[in-house]
Amino acid sequence: MSSPRDAYWMPFTANRQFKKSPRLITRADGMYFHDDQGRQVLDGIAGLWCVNAGHNRPRIVEAIQKQAAELDFAPPFQMGHPKAFELAERLTALAPAGMGKAFFTNSGSESVDTALKMAIAYHRVRGEGARTRLIGRERGYHGVNFGGISVGGMVGNRKMFGQMLGGVDHIRHTHDPARNAFSVGQPVYGAEFANDLENLIALHDASTIAAVIVEPVAGSTGVLIPPQGYLQRLREICDKHGILLIFDEVITGFGRTGNPFGAQTFGVTPDLMTVAKGLTNGCVPMGAVLAKDFIYEAFMQGPEHLIEFFHGYTYSAHPLACAAALGTLDTYAEDGLLTRANEMQGYFAEALHSLKDAPHVIDIRNIGLVGGVELAPLPGEPGKRAFSVFLDCWEKGVLIRTTGDTIALSPPLIIERQHIDHIVDTVRGALKRAA
Repeated sequence: MSSPRDAYWMPFTANRQFKKSPRLITRADGMYFHDDQGRQVLDGIAGLWCVNAGHNRPRIVEAIQKQAAELDFAPPFQMGHPKAFELAERLTALAPAGMGKAFFTNSGSESVDTALKMAIAYHRVRGEGARTRLIGRERGYHGVNFGGISVGGMVGNRKMFGQMLGGVDHIRHTHDPARNAFSVGQPVYGAEFANDLENLIALHDASTIAAVIVEPVAGSTGVLIPPQGYLQRLREICDKHGILLIFDEVITGFGRTGNPFGAQTFGVTPDLMTVAKGLTNGCVPMGAVLAKDFIYEAFMQGPEHLIEFFHGYTYSAHPLACAAALGTLDTYAEDGLLTRANEMQGYFAEALHSLKDAPHVIDIRNIGLVGGVELAPLPGEPGKRAFSVFLDCWEKGVLIRTTGDTIALSPPLIIERQHIDHIVDTVRGALKRAA
């Protein structure tokens, strides 16, 4: 006999395990989820790196409700609606200087593919059409569309899907536990990993390379913090060779590292920047690509009646998403959330690193309000130990995230010290009980 849950093929989920023992969330408020058993569960991962302002925020709820009654949809091609332009102005005002253009998508994955297409097309409209090669990074995560998994470097996301895009190469990841284990904040060692890019340029020639894409903090692979000087070195190499630098800020955007964007935290401005998740506090799907003005201007040539960039989505700048984003930006501003991680990161780091002596812990990494706790894997069963900790924490009323054998924490930015203590104490207890 089939179960009433059999029809749903769940994403990034162990479907058979879940359906034997479902974890169903029915409502949320502030720092907490509530499940179908009436239990309160502390949200240690901001939903999925996205609910930065906490759940059920009045301004956002009201904005969505009002917009649904006023304008449910407007065609985005050759048309517009006021909130799309208002949001673009608000968003670019938060961005690093010179990033004055916003192109709207519906997710981080779409933002990545949009940015990659922009980069390749930018060189073509400038007369450098041979620049089509894209450079990603090992252990990078850039969503799940073909462009994103091609430049991405997480094996599980790539191995099942054939050849992907051609003309893609990868630099090394920056994970270096031999020198940097248990670093608080940015690791001291590893800036030289950026020189891998020079090696690939020597191999392929700069005249064939369009762009390099990296996450300022590699999130989904287990919270890899950039070594001191590493992002600066990537910027220098890209400038030297006329290559565009893309930052994937889907996770690091909107206050996660203590500034509106990771680019500002690390003092490095990319040419293109992808965002999503925290843009609408997770309430309505939405993403965006922020571009430097010179990229946009390169397309604004030729007859004015012709489309300059043949790309977009039916739901680009959807009215409900724009309303949710504007309500989210208002909430961030009113509560000072885009810089609140600076206030909380010291306590968060101290609490997180107190797990250093807990069973199975081999590394701890942190910056702002994001942290990773790496565990020694069970022999022959990678990922199983961390998954057991995830299940244990859920049973004890705390939601964490695991990737491989790393526990990832990225709580809402409204978090208080008692919430941090609760999360860390619950993880500590689960580690003691883990095999």
